[in-house]
Order: sequence, then C-alpha cells, then structure tokens
Amino acid sequence: MSTTLQRKIGLVQASAINMIDMVGIGPFVVMPLVIKTTGSHLFLWAWILGAVISLIDGMIWSELGAAYPLAGGSYNFLKEAYPSKWGKLLSFLFVWQTCIQAPLVVASASIGFSQYLSYLVPLGEIERKIVSGTLVILTTFLLYRKIETIGKISVFLCSGVFITIGWIIFGGFTKGTVAYTFLPEGNETLFSFALWALLGQASVKTVYSYLGYYNVCHLGGEIKEPGKNIPRSIFISIIGIAILYLFMNVSIVKVVPWQEAMESKFLVSTFIEKLYGYTAAKVATALVLWIAFASLFAVMLGYSRVPYAAAVDGSFFKVFAKLHPTKSFPYVSLLFLGGVGLIFSLLFKLSDVISAILAMRILVQFIAQAIGVVLLRRRKGTDQLPFKMRLYPLPVIVSIASWLFILFSTGYFALGGISIAAVGALVFVLTRKSIGKQ
Repeated sequence: MSTTLQRKIGLVQASAINMIDMVGIGPFVVMPLVIKTTGSHLFLWAWILGAVISLIDGMIWSELGAAYPLAGGSYNFLKEAYPSKWGKLLSFLFVWQTCIQAPLVVASASIGFSQYLSYLVPLGEIERKIVSGTLVILTTFLLYRKIETIGKISVFLCSGVFITIGWIIFGGFTKGTVAYTFLPEGNETLFSFALWALLGQASVKTVYSYLGYYNVCHLGGEIKEPGKNIPRSIFISIIGIAILYLFMNVSIVKVVPWQEAMESKFLVSTFIEKLYGYTAAKVATALVLWIAFASLFAVMLGYSRVPYAAAVDGSFFKVFAKLHPTKSFPYVSLLFLGGVGLIFSLLFKLSDVISAILAMRILVQFIAQAIGVVLLRRRKGTDQLPFKMRLYPLPVIVSIASWLFILFSTGYFALGGISIAAVGALVFVLTRKSIGKQ
C-alpha cells in the first residue's frame, strides 16, 4: 500500500492540466461581459492586460514551484517564505480560503456548463441547478482513480480545447466580413484614465479566464523533473492560451459585431450558427461543454491536493491527510471539495462567483506569495534555485501593483475577501493548539 504521492506526470500532461484549467467555460461566458464592461472595440486590451499580468505572475510561480515541488503549491511557498509564526498563519489562511474559493471555482465551471447547455435544451432555473450539481458529482467520480490515469484523461480532454478554439479561429478569419480593429480611432487614445478604469474592471474577468497556469504547482509532488517541467509548463500554458484567446476574440467579432456580441448569452453558438447553420452550432456548443467539463476536472484535481498537503504537515485538520489505500490519492480532500462545490453550484450566480474568486485569492495567495519570493532570496540566496525569474525584482513589483489594481476593481467583493481572511485568522488562533497535537 502506497503512503506517498508518486511522480508520474510529465511535461505534456502537466501543460495539458494547466491549459484545460485555464480555458474551461471562462472565455466563452466572460467575453460578452468584457465587451459590455468596456463598451468599446478596445475591449481586446483587457485580454492583453490579463495575459501580461499572468505572464509576470507566472515568473513568481515558476521560481517557487521549481524550488519547492511539493503537493499544495502556495501552502508550501508561504510556509517557507515567512518567519515561523507568520508562515504558519499565512499557509493556514491559504488552505482556509482554498476550502472556500476552490469550491467557488468548481461552481463557476458547473454553472457555466448548465448555462451553455440551455442552447441545446431549454432549461428552467431548477433544471440548470440539477445539471450543474450532477456535473460536479460526475467529475468527482472520474477523479477517483490513480494519477497516471488522470494524466492520460487530461491530455484527451485538452484535445477538445484545441479543436474548439481552432475551429472558431479558422471560421472567423476565413469567413468573417465585419471590419474590426483593436487600435484607437479618431479622437480615442489608450492613455485615458477613464478607459483604463474600465479595462481594470474588465480585466477582473479576463484574469479569471487565465487563472490555472499555476495548477501544476499544486501537483508539485507528482511532477517528473519538477525543476524543469514546472516552469516550462507554466510558460507554455500562458503563452499558448493567450495567443488562442486573442485570435479567438478577433475571429468572433469579425462575424458577430462587438455591439451584438456583448448582449449574447451563447456567443460561440451564435458565431458558429451565423457561419455554418444551426446544426454546426449545436456541435460547437457540445465542444464548449466538453471544455467546461475538462476545466472542472483539472480544477478539482489540483485543489484537492492543497488541504491534503497541509494536513500531512500537521497544519490542517488530520482527516484531510488520508490517501486512498490502493489508488494513492487524497480522497477525503477530493470528496470535501466536490461536496462543497456541489452546494455552491446550487446557491450562486456565475457573475458573482467570478469576482468573489479573485477577491479571495489576491491578498493571501498572489500578493503574499510575491513578497515571499523577496524574503526567500534574502534569506537563502539564489545559487540553488532551479529556475530564476528574469529582471528581478521588476516582475515582483509589477505583479504586486497589478494584483492591487485588480483587487480594487472587484469593488465590494474585495471587502468580502478581506473578511474571509479575517475569519480564517480567528479560526487559526482558536484551533492552532488542537491541530498541532494531531
């Protein structure tokens, strides 16, 4: 009987896991929201901004992930980076907020799935809830198996991502007739404060669509040659998906004018229907549903390792440390994530879930982690680092500034994120001694 995680995931599988997490239902449901938020043909700059933020932050994840390739990702990074008491608090807060925001991510994928399914089958509110809940249960069932099997399933699911986006790009660029430019026209300028305020609000949605490039870090204990494969998979994922997103956006508005696109609930389906008819649109919708399912699969896989890692380390509730006796995966953590995700999928709306996800992550995960890189370099130096970010400390400074900008743009959800962190700190104080004795 195995009692430890096994390194069975290579570069191709790691990149596939990242990519299917990143794409998911996100870009298909948020593209109209991005256009509507900016109210302009310059909406593409929100996607460019999201890609730049992700790429800069990816340098931080790559350095930390290569140096500390263990299950749990940020849990280990925060524990290592900060002095004893602060490290324990921040790593606990990361696990705490993961137990809330990870199910929200699960809910966003399942809700988006049921929303798009409505194009094929008319669904009322109750029917959509049943579909989203059933999807979470099915995904949990498929993840209940060995990691090498999971890696193969991930590569298979990733093929649907490339087929769908490739079809969209080909169709729009070969048959689209609507004129489009992402450059300013007439009296427009990219240096307007009002424009960047709108782009900031829109980038909350685009950054959400890029999130997942770091999923491989949560699986650090199961990656082959992590010093090389973790950074490579992160950059392959971000650059590859950014190119696909940009071409896909341009392709769609070359067929569906942006003024019409921002009001569409089934934008990809409408796009394909205009080009090839209703039957082809049904096929495209089915592919979008495939992608949504693939993303849900990757999300639950990665985040199920976070409470497990903390529990094994004696810093979270002991029950989460259990591995399946024959399949060697953290089944209690997986079942918890699936159960809470099921509840959230029945309670919340997609637009609120997206902003809440980002607001909860930014302070504890992204900003604290960026500062942690500086602390680690000062304390341990850089000689033993398998990967060193370029132009240090500029990426750290830009990353922190960017995340603060995004946090401010989430509006009142930022207060919710801070409140959850405050409650987590209180739980840490009240349970620290009992958890330490487990």
